[in-house]
Amino acid sequence: MKDTITTSDTASRRPTPAARGGRPRRRKLTFDRVTFFLAFLGVPLAIFVLFVLYPFVQAVFWAMTDWRGFSPDYEFVGLDNFTKMFQDDIFLKALRNVVLLAVCVPLVTLTLALCVAVAITLGGPSKGPVRGIKGASFYRIISFFPYVVPAIIVGLIWAQMYDPNAGLLNGVLTGLGLDGFDKFAWLGETTTAMPALMFVIVWGLVGFYAVLFIAAIKGVPGELYEAAKIDGAGRFRTTISITLPSIRDTVQTGYIYLGIAALDSFVYVQAMLPGGGPENSTLTISQRLFSVAFAKQQFGYATAMGVVLAVVTLVFAALVFLVNRLTGGGEGEGKKNARGLKARRAGAKGVAQ
Repeated sequence: MKDTITTSDTASRRPTPAARGGRPRRRKLTFDRVTFFLAFLGVPLAIFVLFVLYPFVQAVFWAMTDWRGFSPDYEFVGLDNFTKMFQDDIFLKALRNVVLLAVCVPLVTLTLALCVAVAITLGGPSKGPVRGIKGASFYRIISFFPYVVPAIIVGLIWAQMYDPNAGLLNGVLTGLGLDGFDKFAWLGETTTAMPALMFVIVWGLVGFYAVLFIAAIKGVPGELYEAAKIDGAGRFRTTISITLPSIRDTVQTGYIYLGIAALDSFVYVQAMLPGGGPENSTLTISQRLFSVAFAKQQFGYATAMGVVLAVVTLVFAALVFLVNRLTGGGEGEGKKNARGLKARRAGAKGVAQ
């Protein structure tokens, strides 16, 4: 009798068999399910459409007009603004500048941030368990401090430091005996204006990404580093084989955010080089857009520049995702290395026993 009851109860608790064709039966739309979808899917989707998609569609429309910004009158001109834009040498120069910033700034910033993060978290004594250097909290605060200062303040401070007559940089260099830097205009030469600007952007952002990578590295299982040490891997090999694959998704996210910031970089450039630098060597699309809109009152043409900048940003993000996908992604590679190192560690323990 007990066996019969148990069997019937077990059968009643079995999952409902699939419908014909092997497809699972659809669950009924109850009030709870409908309210859940409306609250957690419908509301965010509505906000996204209202504040992201709709303004972008509006921007595309105004980009095809000759709207002057301060008048309700406008005429539809089609693609004339885009044609004019790609025949404008100044805009093409600005486009090349932002592409250069998007390539160089994230690469240098993330490389330095990763070096700082690895040194702080894994740069401790080689004997014993893997741990960071002494005073790691102090170094984290110091590296993060430049990011706390507003970007406009950072730009103004460095503009004063680059001053050819009373700047601190030239004063230090000439004090060291480098007389060639006496009254040297770092922001006034086409060969040094862009590197000087990149240095300031990297200096202002590297601390944030160092702290981001520190948090990501602390999430890597310590047994992986111990297995690598047993396997005889040095610090550099451990960084390449364990740390990078394990935090690859974080690096990808940081590269995208940094690339977007570099494609804009309006605040830093406007604070240090409001005119676009010598021969427009540091001019960005956002600066050109601002000038065309508010100085020349060509808001339709400026909106077209904004649309192009948005498309360039989307293409940049898509390329980063594509490269990450083609190179295998971070999670799969990290798991592969983890399995291999665990197997070696188990083998080493077996030999020791």
